[in-house]
Amino acid sequence: MSDLFWLTDAQMARLAPFFPKSHGKPRVDDRRVLSGIIFINRNGMRWRDAPSAYGPHKTLYSRWKRWSEKGIFARMMAGLAAEHGEETTVMIDATYLKAHRTAISMAVKKGGRGRLIGRTKGGMNTKLHAVCDSQGRPIDLFVTAGQVSDYIGARAMLSSLPNVKWLLGDRGYDADWFREALQDEGIRACIPGRKQRKTPVKYDKRRYKRRNRIEIMFGRLKDWRRVATRYDRCPKVFLSAIALAAVVIYWL
Repeated sequence: MSDLFWLTDAQMARLAPFFPKSHGKPRVDDRRVLSGIIFINRNGMRWRDAPSAYGPHKTLYSRWKRWSEKGIFARMMAGLAAEHGEETTVMIDATYLKAHRTAISMAVKKGGRGRLIGRTKGGMNTKLHAVCDSQGRPIDLFVTAGQVSDYIGARAMLSSLPNVKWLLGDRGYDADWFREALQDEGIRACIPGRKQRKTPVKYDKRRYKRRNRIEIMFGRLKDWRRVATRYDRCPKVFLSAIALAAVVIYWL
């Protein structure tokens, strides 16, 4: 029992404003169910192998699936991150997350965005694009298929960037349109130029060294086994697993 994870009263108080309203029959104990969901995602277990202390595994999975599809966990991360408004520097980067065969199997429903799983040199992967604050805490997440360019993620997250002075990124984000878009938003780019550029791009090398914080953030998120390896077929559910890990690690 001592190895099990339990949310504290203070942590539950911070999460409670994001819970959906219960209609009709009262929900099963939120603390017990959410603690079980966190335990499963952190340890990469099958839902049916959930410890009995968290209650029936079907209850855990049903709550997880329902709240993920409603975007509850993503809103938790966005809401808690917004309380710590960043004013100086943000960082952008992307990383690969390996897809398990259970996430790839079965046909995809027509008319949707698909599974967001693509083939890369390392196999079948999903790519996580992220923006973090100056302390290396995630404030925005976006997933695409593994073969998608970093530019696509940058374009998707551009409109949600906070009002800051600097953006740090690696050479993968060296594009004239991106630099111009940042300039229009009043953000200075600290991005080294690609080696193919005829004219070298000047950037603040001392400031750029701080970019390792987003790499550390990716490493900590991947400590959660259901983040490091994607088991969920639905991209929205998988994004919820990443958002939940970010909430527990950084924002509670």
